[in-house]
Amino acid sequence: MLHDALFFEEYKDKIKCLLCPHNCILAEGQSGLCSVRTNKDGTLKTINYGEITAMAIDPVEKKPLYHFKPGKNVLSVGSFGCNFSCDFCQNYSIAQYKANSQFLSPGELIKKCLDLEDNVGIAFTYNEPSIWYEYIYETSKKLKEADPHACVVLVTNGYIETEPLLELLPYIDAMNIDLKSFEQSYYKKICGGQLEPVLTTIENAIGKCHVEITTLLVRDLNDSKEEVEKIAFFLGNLDKNAPLHLSRYFPSYKMDDPPTKLEVMLESRDIAKKYLNFVYLGNMSNVDTSTYCPECEKLLIKRNGFFTNNYMESNICPECGFDTGILL
Repeated sequence: MLHDALFFEEYKDKIKCLLCPHNCILAEGQSGLCSVRTNKDGTLKTINYGEITAMAIDPVEKKPLYHFKPGKNVLSVGSFGCNFSCDFCQNYSIAQYKANSQFLSPGELIKKCLDLEDNVGIAFTYNEPSIWYEYIYETSKKLKEADPHACVVLVTNGYIETEPLLELLPYIDAMNIDLKSFEQSYYKKICGGQLEPVLTTIENAIGKCHVEITTLLVRDLNDSKEEVEKIAFFLGNLDKNAPLHLSRYFPSYKMDDPPTKLEVMLESRDIAKKYLNFVYLGNMSNVDTSTYCPECEKLLIKRNGFFTNNYMESNICPECGFDTGILL
């Protein structure tokens, strides 16, 4: 079903999409790089409004969000399409292709969310949520009207223009943003995008909602000591308490390079901890993912997989009084 899209302008006899930094110029009947926004009769339409390909009740830790509502569940939904074309995409069946979907209106999704027990809200995830913009904006706004305490989470690549981001942020409680590399060449070759807009998204989001960052370290491509240090230095200058998740790469989709070396993952965590208070390793077994106070090293949140024991009553360390920034 076609739905009116936001953020576009006329461009000669075509239209230009202004939602993401690709700024696709579309002739009649043509779709953007995301594959879900199209020129229909000289106006921009979206084909994935309300179209849901995946829905599950997940622990928030699975997003991953370790410092936001630890131990709680969140209703997770996704659609299809993406404005990146990452060679290692783990959700390529819905990100790179038009998958089978079921329409669910904002009201219907909100009702599902509010009827669930021990559920903190809705997470837009699985595929890239920013290109699902109109549906997410309307649903998030109505959810807040129905229950101001219900939370909205985005798991995103951060590839969105500043204006639409700033209009959406008042309704967003938490974001996990992929910072795939700190090199423009990597973004261009591996992901089909640019670095700078993602850095701008991170800068705009931190301080306006809870933000955690994920970087997938791909063997011999973005796992050098120098690049990990650049990422951690950048984030540390914005917020030393911003959690960084360093995730281990495994072969997927078009990429068959061998998995990232375990010793590189462990060394990368040590490098990042010079600049950040909280660094976690993902896609690895037998590593400690619990949260400790960076000042006194008291165990604050114990994790075993997605099972969580939270020993905090507030964001303040009960031992030394350090402000962790954790949102309970």
